[in-house]
Amino acid sequence: MRHATLLKTILLASALLAGTPAMAEIRIIQSPGGQVGPFLDLFESVRESGERVVIDGPCLSACTLVLSIVPGERICVTKRAVLGFHAARSVDRRGRFYAEPEASDAVLQAYPGPVRDWISRHGGLSSRLLLLKGRDLAAIYPRCR
Repeated sequence: MRHATLLKTILLASALLAGTPAMAEIRIIQSPGGQVGPFLDLFESVRESGERVVIDGPCLSACTLVLSIVPGERICVTKRAVLGFHAARSVDRRGRFYAEPEASDAVLQAYPGPVRDWISRHGGLSSRLLLLKGRDLAAIYPRCR
């Protein structure tokens, strides 16, 4: 839970630094992802708050769960936005990664249809990072104003 609090603090601070009231929007300026649980908690809180999400930089791995939790009409992207997707995996005590195919299927199904379609057209979820950005991203989510 400490990680989720820290993450929300970083996102809220970025909104404040951007000169925008914290209650109006959450700005993702850089997130490499991490454990799924804290991101689920954070984005469920954002969904409940009614805040808009501005993706203004890399939102990778677990960060992309925002697309599954926050309503799409409350998400916008800037020219710097990049979404990075890969298959779900777990790590053992020795630091070895293991594929989690059922979790990958569940995550893929939770993404909005246009995102799922883009992922499928680009080879599906695998260990390779797929980057959705530029025109492809702007075709799915509106540019922030």
